Amino acid sequence: MTANHYVYIMLSDTGTLFTNAIKKYTKAPYNHASLSFDPELTEMYSFGRKNPKNPLYGGFVKEDIFTGTYNRYKETTCVIYKLQVTEREIVKMKRVLDVFIKNDDKFLYNLLGVIGVSIKEPVEFSNSYFCSQFVAEVLSRSGIKLWDKLPALVTPEDFRNNDSLQLIYQGKLFEFGPVKQHL
Repeated sequence: MTANHYVYIMLSDTGTLFTNAIKKYTKAPYNHASLSFDPELTEMYSFGRKNPKNPLYGGFVKEDIFTGTYNRYKETTCVIYKLQVTEREIVKMKRVLDVFIKNDDKFLYNLLGVIGVSIKEPVEFSNSYFCSQFVAEVLSRSGIKLWDKLPALVTPEDFRNNDSLQLIYQGKLFEFGPVKQHL
């Protein structure tokens, strides 16, 4: 018998001007997606602010709840899901992620892609992603197909509405058990 393996997807809302503008348009409660391999979320990966103080400088980020952007926005709300995967899929995802980690300075935030989603027209550039596109891309390249659409059209709301994901937490990020223990 094999053990269950999971990856974790966190959708969040920091309440920043940028996220509030997106929410006004999407009417969705969460507008940022992150991927983690551990239930404590000690290492999360996404596309977002490289510098917590500068919303215009974005790209691939290894997110740290206690020192990064989330630390500046203590009222961040979130939902955390787990997705059951195989050990082989985890190996593939980590291999894909290694390319991002080793080349993090070569990746840009795909702001035009966010606009493309709103008109249902994928806007893709090599080495350019927005958060949910990145998470969907890592899953897709690892053989995990959650939707019949391009990663460039996947939104955080698509994760929320996917039956393959199991909700494990909803509320304030800093009240999530494993995070709260580290405060």
